[in-house]
Amino acid sequence: MTRKDKIQSLEDLAALLAAKRAEQSVRVIHCHGVFDLLHIGHIRYLERARSLGDCLVVTLTPDRFVNKGPHRPTFSADLRADALAALDCVDYVSINQWPTAVETIRLLRPDFYAKGAEYRENRTEEIVREEEVVAETGSELAYIDEPTSSSTYLVNRHFSVFPEDVKNYLRDFVDKHPVDEVLASLEDVRCLKVLVLGDAILDEYQYCDAIGKSSKEPVLAAKYLSTEMSAGGVLAVGNHVAGFCDDVELMTFLGDRESHEDYIRSKLRANIRFDPLQKENAPTIIKRRFVESYFLSKFFEIYVINDREIEGGEEQTLCDRLEAVLPGVDVVIVADFGHGMITPRVVQLLCAKAPFLAVNTQVNAGNQGFNTIAKFPRADFICLAEKEVRMEMRNRHGDLGDMIREISTRLQCPRMMVTMGKDGCIGYSDGTFTDAPALATRIVDRIGAGDAVFSLVSLCVAIGVPMEVVCFIGNAVGAQAVAIMANEKAVDSTSLSRHITSLLK
Repeated sequence: MTRKDKIQSLEDLAALLAAKRAEQSVRVIHCHGVFDLLHIGHIRYLERARSLGDCLVVTLTPDRFVNKGPHRPTFSADLRADALAALDCVDYVSINQWPTAVETIRLLRPDFYAKGAEYRENRTEEIVREEEVVAETGSELAYIDEPTSSSTYLVNRHFSVFPEDVKNYLRDFVDKHPVDEVLASLEDVRCLKVLVLGDAILDEYQYCDAIGKSSKEPVLAAKYLSTEMSAGGVLAVGNHVAGFCDDVELMTFLGDRESHEDYIRSKLRANIRFDPLQKENAPTIIKRRFVESYFLSKFFEIYVINDREIEGGEEQTLCDRLEAVLPGVDVVIVADFGHGMITPRVVQLLCAKAPFLAVNTQVNAGNQGFNTIAKFPRADFICLAEKEVRMEMRNRHGDLGDMIREISTRLQCPRMMVTMGKDGCIGYSDGTFTDAPALATRIVDRIGAGDAVFSLVSLCVAIGVPMEVVCFIGNAVGAQAVAIMANEKAVDSTSLSRHITSLLK
């Protein structure tokens, strides 16, 4: 049988296996994985699995579901399938349709589902679900005791996509901070009770094809293709936080018209408590971007907004609610986009009563020059972009470190992080600076990336994670966030843990 003949669609493979079982007594063994770099450990594992029966089928995780960070997989699913099909011990290969093997096991109904022996102890949620479906289908779970190696280790050592300085940084970092220590930090934040506060924004992308200049006016003409919307602003921050903490309350305003409340509720994680306040004579904020579909370049933006400051009863209701909630939380994360919610009275209350106050004041087209960190007289942690620091200090070219020290002193804030895009980030803790390089390898869209970083590093700083580890985690989160459009999905504990493990192996 040729390699081409071995590679089958899942539907064709299911039919083929059913026919084989009908014609003769055939014992089918099923293995599933990424197999990003085929090595001797894989080969021995597959040969042992094949010895359990008569027909070995291997299914592959498709590229879009490889959960080892945005720099993986190294090889596409087609190439990975071709490599597996070249092995004599493998009878059939198929590329999966789902993130896990659960549905595939149901479809193929193997006699044996074979896993590496390391999964006996590594009891992930995915392994538990696979065990359940194996029992449900009458299959048998077989653990293969063979010495294994790691595709991730080999890829990092011989096929790394990072420049030499980043590879050196990762090697030095893991010598000081083993993977288990970093992952423990992510687990330790789970018990925090968190209040997330700020402006709700819906990010709407209008995808178009540019078709040329208007014949009569100097106007770019485009053909509309489709629309996508995602929950941004503080809604995205809440979703990121709720991926790591069980107890999250989200406090924001929606418009009293065009509120989109049902849509927003459908996009929030189930463990977020959400009882929105209402802003009078206002819509829920929409930032509508017109995007050229091929290169994903944005060429125009419209704000649907009433950005007046809340006042009177609106402000009083928010302050009353804060007075009631603040005594029961551990961390307050303020995502201030400068659209009227965070008034001086709200700032005063937060600074006086928040047990741990993490703040980001974003500079954007709607508030440029009017929403800087100086509005807060104190904070426990500040996370800003370099541009936001320079705007606060009215200093375009000066030494960034000097500006960070001055802001830290003025706001009585001992810990800060400043993100610098492709140049990584700078951490500051009690007078000491930490530099960390960017870890992004694929940039799809930078919208929302800073919010993702701010969300998670605030939690880490709140529990006392060393700033060197905070900066590494922040850059790992940023690398994941820039690889997706807008806020289509939030960072979560499982995907980030796998990404971090992949980076540090």
